[in-house]
Amino acid sequence: MPPHLKLFSRRLATLFGTGFAPFAPGTAASIVSLPFAFVIHKYGGPFALFIAAIVASFIGWWACELYVRQTGNEDPSEAVIDELAGQWFACALAPLSWPGYAAAFVLFRFFDMTKIWPVAPAERARGGLGVMLDDIVAGLIAGAIVAALHYWKVL
Repeated sequence: MPPHLKLFSRRLATLFGTGFAPFAPGTAASIVSLPFAFVIHKYGGPFALFIAAIVASFIGWWACELYVRQTGNEDPSEAVIDELAGQWFACALAPLSWPGYAAAFVLFRFFDMTKIWPVAPAERARGGLGVMLDDIVAGLIAGAIVAALHYWKVL
């Protein structure tokens, strides 16, 4: 693999170094992703954010596939582009408000960290897909719950 491709995939997979945060790199990546989600959501709407999450998922799958090959680790903790994609899915289904985004953040982190069903089976995929899929599922579940809470006027 050419050195420039190695470096580029590493930068993407680690969300430009966010994955090397000394404490809770996944949570750090989720926090970093929130302002970008808010801007996309505000100016493009929830559909634009949902599409951005899909695009980030495919880019992340590619970058993480290469990064997993480089490191030899099936799920490197510093590969955190999956948190961005999952958090964006959760936020795309949330109301554009601080309470909505706070709920999306907390629920996404809960499902991502606990790996309860159906997140756990998604984590069993291998390679870049395995890195990405559990966070995508966690983000969609968190988003669906936040959307339901908004519908029921809780948020």
